[in-house]
Amino acid sequence: MANSISSKKRIRQNERNRIRNRARKSVLKTATRKLTDAMHAGETDTAKALFVQITKQLDQVAAKGTLHKNTVARRKSRLARQLNATIAKG
Repeated sequence: MANSISSKKRIRQNERNRIRNRARKSVLKTATRKLTDAMHAGETDTAKALFVQITKQLDQVAAKGTLHKNTVARRKSRLARQLNATIAKG
């Protein structure tokens, strides 16, 4: 158990940030799942629109510090590659 006032405050901050970060990551995972489902179904127009939304959400999460900017760049790159392959195939 924390003893000092500053360590108690740090525990409160960590818990608050953990909840906030989990919510942000959950939204991203749901959006990514929708995009991959649209790509597997061959709905290229829907997938393109979802990709734009996810890209914006990823950039916002990186700006808030929930995910590292390189992690966000890697995810965007992978999604773009998958989307382009889906468009080329269909």
